[in-house]
Amino acid sequence: MSAGTATRSRDLHLDDGSSVAIVGGGPAGSMTAIFLLEMASLQGIDLEVEIFEPRDFSCVAPQGCNMCGGIISETLVQNLASEGINLPSNIVQRGIQSYKLHTDVGSVRIETPLHEKRIGAVYRGAGPRDLKNSRWGSFDLHLENLASALGARVTRSRVKKIAFDDRVPTIEIKNEAPRAFDLAVVAVGVNSAAAKLVEGLELPYRQPETTKTFIREYYLGEDVIERTLGDSMHVFLLNLPRLEFAAIIPKGDYASVCLLGEAIDNDLVDAFFASQQVRECMPEGWVAEPRSCQCSPKISVRGAARPFADRLVFVGDCGVTRLYKDGIGAAYRTAKACATTAIFEGISEEDFRRNYWPVCRSIERDNAIGKVTFAITRQIQKRAFARRALLNITAKEQNGNGRAKDMSQVLWDMFTGSAPYREIFVRALHPRFLARFSWELAGSLSTLSEPRAAREA
Repeated sequence: MSAGTATRSRDLHLDDGSSVAIVGGGPAGSMTAIFLLEMASLQGIDLEVEIFEPRDFSCVAPQGCNMCGGIISETLVQNLASEGINLPSNIVQRGIQSYKLHTDVGSVRIETPLHEKRIGAVYRGAGPRDLKNSRWGSFDLHLENLASALGARVTRSRVKKIAFDDRVPTIEIKNEAPRAFDLAVVAVGVNSAAAKLVEGLELPYRQPETTKTFIREYYLGEDVIERTLGDSMHVFLLNLPRLEFAAIIPKGDYASVCLLGEAIDNDLVDAFFASQQVRECMPEGWVAEPRSCQCSPKISVRGAARPFADRLVFVGDCGVTRLYKDGIGAAYRTAKACATTAIFEGISEEDFRRNYWPVCRSIERDNAIGKVTFAITRQIQKRAFARRALLNITAKEQNGNGRAKDMSQVLWDMFTGSAPYREIFVRALHPRFLARFSWELAGSLSTLSEPRAAREA
């Protein structure tokens, strides 16, 4: 079924010669192309897929950057490998073997639970603005190249408008007449105006709710990073208003600083860099300026409303993503669900509602649990005795051979996104976890209630 002869019925399918436009060549777009082409081949369908992406991911920021902290979990790496999407050694900047939790009452190093839930640091483009040694590959470019190798065509143009002509989607780019496609997949993230692409179509789609975040890169050199940050992701649990998560991530010669929360602004950024915990983490004599690269991208905090229609579907961040963590993992899940629906079920609104929407809804429901989990974390951040209790129990777990590492695993999954929020929340409600944490909280409170002279004795 070609675009020019598309049926008006609700029974819409992709057949030999069908064409698919993918607007956006980041992970969600490229993985959708990969899955579509592989599944179509299994079904004996000759599919034409074209990716519209104005950025060149072989360029340094901002020309090739997708504005992301660039952390991928071992779970995602394994899922990709099971799909035949293997990451070469030059894509992962540094394997993160542990993370170090920094608070105002001390720090603790947390090894990967059972030494199996590792994470990796990647660059979405070629690297920061002042890249000095191009030894590493671009994660996004790697995925785009895999899609191209399967037959996808990459067009380096920005899509101006998506319209419908006789119920068939058309794509308009600069200096070209609109072209018809059987299916349009929008994968532009939330830092591009997805809603503007479909203005005037009177769709029920509404863009995701977003908040502003912060990413900054510093060139330190590999030797300095090895001596200071090492192979750990450094996470900060500080009592700073509106800050949900802060981390310093080693990547090759650079360190990436990521702040997530509610409307990150300059005052919050300055307060973070001025904290003693950050300065003790960085090399001696380090100053916050100059930096190598910086951006303040938006991230989704609530998924889109109705990210699908006849012959049109939104994947990745402009559809739904995980709250604060594992956005690339969510891109993988939505891309696969989109392709599976389009190839095996159909491309009508009803097909996407029945087969694609449940995946989006499950991510959104998990995010609701994540919001509760982060609200609890905020209460811990605000109270010194609670921070001390959390640090004490984690340190005991890390130092005790054979001791169940309940808190360590909850924190690891919370900070890295290696597990669903529901799973984290359920583990935090385990009687053993609650008993141990309550004991530490009581001990921390009793210490604070002692006279100062007794505490210093």
